[in-house]
Amino acid sequence: MTKQEKIEKVISKAVQIFNEDSLREKLNSGKKLVVKLGADPSRPDLHLGHTVALRLLKDLQDLGHEVVFVIGDFTAMIGDPSGKSKTRPALSFEETRKNSETYLKQVTKILDKDKTRIVYNSEWLSKMNFKDVLNLAGKYTVARILERDDFSKRFKSNTPIGIHEFLYPLMQGYDSVALNADIEVGGTDQIFNLLVGRELQKDYGENSQDVIALPLLVGLDGKEKMSKSLGNYIGIDEPADIMYEKAMRVPDSVLADYFKLTTDLSLSEIDKIMAGDIIEAHRVYASEIIKMYHGEQFIKEASERYKTVASGGIPLNIEEYGLDTSLLSDGILLTDLLVRSGIVPSKSEGRRMIEQNGISVNNIKENDVNKMIFKEDFKDGALVIQKGKKTFKKIVLK
Repeated sequence: MTKQEKIEKVISKAVQIFNEDSLREKLNSGKKLVVKLGADPSRPDLHLGHTVALRLLKDLQDLGHEVVFVIGDFTAMIGDPSGKSKTRPALSFEETRKNSETYLKQVTKILDKDKTRIVYNSEWLSKMNFKDVLNLAGKYTVARILERDDFSKRFKSNTPIGIHEFLYPLMQGYDSVALNADIEVGGTDQIFNLLVGRELQKDYGENSQDVIALPLLVGLDGKEKMSKSLGNYIGIDEPADIMYEKAMRVPDSVLADYFKLTTDLSLSEIDKIMAGDIIEAHRVYASEIIKMYHGEQFIKEASERYKTVASGGIPLNIEEYGLDTSLLSDGILLTDLLVRSGIVPSKSEGRRMIEQNGISVNNIKENDVNKMIFKEDFKDGALVIQKGKKTFKKIVLK
């Protein structure tokens, strides 16, 4: 592709651009631009929704620009209230840092590691004193902040809004000031915050960044945007078999969008796939995602495991847990075994799963919360416990 074709590719992916003439001028200037993308480390996994922006950043890297991936460890202590109907619970600084530890490994599955700078916004936000915060807050009015749709709705419905929540857009916008960003990329749900960055840069004597707003990827529920907090996501660092199974659950109505936003297939290829059998289309999509994030060699195993589980069978390669034989001298409660092996986080959750027919032992449903497991239950030194339809654990004696 020529440079101009690459620029047109970038432009074509946007839902909105602020401002397109300026963006085109920058991209044609020959200057190495600073391109910013922020991520909230409320959970440790990046998902396919994030890749919509990451893939655009890769296009900009290919044009020679520097990508700055901002981990919002400081802003995450507030949590972006965007789209939320109530104040979000605060995370500790330690929690935000722990959640962000795997980000470098994940983003470099798409981005060029040598052309990517990863920063934490605590580097500048934590150094601001109260005078600095007041100066920042003075750049915006309450009326302007209330133009943001979620704040406006909460205000009109008398739903409490914390003063600290008003600071979130200003803090995210100040990230652009600290980095002197030329371009910022984000989803359409972030437009208000991205535009705050443009205006703050002007207030601080910098040239305003141009904003590329990208479409949001709908989650596996087919309703809300893909989100870590909603649990409706496909993580890019999840095991191949989990990714495959989740990809097969993408709603038919949005599968074409998943193809367009998260794969490299052309529109003509996607149209041809979608015109055929919809189950086969899901298989093609699942295979594409596995190939991109794990490698083609993992497709067959993930596909075979999915077929086995979908037909009610037990897959061959499942995680094992070694149980000390001495614990079986008088038997062990199934609920204790579920917790010990990591299948459930607590005995109460184990009892709940058993009561709801969510636990099987050696392919037989178990509904007795007082069920004891004895050595004779182990066939050839092992038994298999299944939680729900997809989670398996082989318990082996040691």
